[in-house]
Amino acid sequence: MKNINFKKILVAISIVNLSFINLAFAGDAKPEAIPQEIPTLEKPFVDAIYKYTKAQIIAQFGEPAKADDIKLKDSGRVVASIWHYHNINKAEDGSYFQTTELDFIDDKVVQVVFLNNDGTERNDGGQAYELPIKPEM
Repeated sequence: MKNINFKKILVAISIVNLSFINLAFAGDAKPEAIPQEIPTLEKPFVDAIYKYTKAQIIAQFGEPAKADDIKLKDSGRVVASIWHYHNINKAEDGSYFQTTELDFIDDKVVQVVFLNNDGTERNDGGQAYELPIKPEM
């Protein structure tokens, strides 16, 4: 009969049990709560907007003033969009940005651009924020 090392077996069982305990607690973790209302101040807006879907954004701000969709040629599926809203975001000094541009990939915002014009020109020295792609919550 082979010599069995019971210490190694106990350590292996302990590691497996700890793994299951960690998985159990990870499953209990609650996702970060998404506020019902999208903030409109510049920095809080940028920090939060990636959490919202197109439908949630439309529910608060209505249809965009301008929307350009990029579709796949073969299926016609929309894979990216550029939306413009007017006078929905405030700068730190309380003034409104004339245009807020939201750039989407599929249903999620990936870039926000604040413009001090109607959005027909983008070379106005406006403020742009590229959002990190974050995992689903």
